[in-house]
Amino acid sequence: MIEKTPSVVVVGSVAVDWVITPKAERETSVGGSATFFSMAASYFGPVRLVGIVGKDFPEQSITDLQASHVDTEGLEVVPDGLTFRWKGRYHDNMNERDTLDTQLNVFEHFDPKLPESYRRSEYLFLANIVPALQLKVLDQMDERPRMVGLDTMNLWIENTRDDLLKVLERVDVLTINEEEARQLTGEPNLVRAARRIHELGPKSLVIKRGEYGALLFHDGDVFSAPALPLEEVIDPTGAGDSFAGGFVGYLARVGETSGESLRSAMIYGSVMASFCVEGFSYDRLKGLTHERIDERFMAFSRLTHFERARLL
Repeated sequence: MIEKTPSVVVVGSVAVDWVITPKAERETSVGGSATFFSMAASYFGPVRLVGIVGKDFPEQSITDLQASHVDTEGLEVVPDGLTFRWKGRYHDNMNERDTLDTQLNVFEHFDPKLPESYRRSEYLFLANIVPALQLKVLDQMDERPRMVGLDTMNLWIENTRDDLLKVLERVDVLTINEEEARQLTGEPNLVRAARRIHELGPKSLVIKRGEYGALLFHDGDVFSAPALPLEEVIDPTGAGDSFAGGFVGYLARVGETSGESLRSAMIYGSVMASFCVEGFSYDRLKGLTHERIDERFMAFSRLTHFERARLL
């Protein structure tokens, strides 16, 4: 089945994080948007990763990616450079964090180049990188992908708005959080913000809401996907990227972007995010079974299932 599923290309960061939580700490925790996306999406079909790392990047992590049906031909290894590094500390509520250190290293000069074999892929996800680079990636595709997904952040909204608007004109699905949606549109109300974003280009909008789940705005409808109540969250890093991986990976698997497929994709995205936060790095995203993923999908379904009640 995997061989028949269209490949998903993801372009983004591959990093080594130093993560500190209220209960534990890991000094070398492999992360990055493209890493988490790839590991989550790999359960639905083949993934092609485009990123950059240095000589210090763990070889085992490249092996783990390849073992998970992730094509790493697009992963550039700079032999005399160091990998992008981030250090952060999470607050007690695990929803807020403080950045303690950022070292761009080789990522500062990241110039994504798509291998020839990637350029006709039907699904493309532009993870959180400079909009000018996202445009460059789009221009390297031989033909427009069947679906283009995009993630961005407040820094690009504020400092590179013109380039971001150019990218949005060519995007099918935008995934951002509540604060970013309001910042992008100037609208405090999320429904009005969604309407404004649709006018900028994306047909579908996913607003990530952390522990409160996510909202999908598509074709005039709104769908709310819950977050799974977990007794313990180990590390929230990469949850949003894992969500995107499950979301896009599922859509590529079924080959549809209809309303019902998008709703199922929202739940599969939430499933992969829920696994991600149960461990550091991609620990819990490695070695899952399809049965385990489907079990959790059904757990999400039960969260919002109810029978129609008879009016009194």
